[in-house]
Amino acid sequence: MASYPKDQFDQLPADLTRIGAHRAPKKGGRGWIGFAWALLATGLLVFGGLFGLSKFLGIDVGLPIFAAAPTPTPTPTPTPTATPITDPKTIDPARGIKITILNGTPTVGIQDTVSTSLTTAGWPIDSAALASQKDIATTTVYYSDSKNEDVARGLVHALGVGKIRLVSVDTFPGSPLTIVLGADYPIPTPAA
Repeated sequence: MASYPKDQFDQLPADLTRIGAHRAPKKGGRGWIGFAWALLATGLLVFGGLFGLSKFLGIDVGLPIFAAAPTPTPTPTPTPTATPITDPKTIDPARGIKITILNGTPTVGIQDTVSTSLTTAGWPIDSAALASQKDIATTTVYYSDSKNEDVARGLVHALGVGKIRLVSVDTFPGSPLTIVLGADYPIPTPAA
């Protein structure tokens, strides 16, 4: 086999440092540095992912560091209610109050009975008819102007049952107040 002449690069010095194009063997323990960098990068990615889930998507990851600060719940202010008008003679005629009664129950003619009873008491009843549905559960007095809340509350008082509800003018056009009788309205028993 052919032999090549020896030069200065064939002999390794005692300190094993770099000489020319040759490199010395790696020192022991240098693998931990790469592992530490990889561990740090993984930790930062996991932390960033958990932070993103908790802050941007609102997912609770179960760690207190990512818990959102509790938002104070506002104390609801009570809505002022109008004093019910229990005597229909005190309603100002200039208000133009007209009351419609709709029967939302399967009981036939109950709208006429209620109409007669309220008219006798002095309430300005305009008309009484059948509702489009016969399965209404709760008697409700609908009013389309907030100024008529006092009259609506008075009607609930006069009926002895029901609730009130403010609706748009288009819900019951032409009638500022509409009573829809429901299944909770007590059906009068006929006299024997």
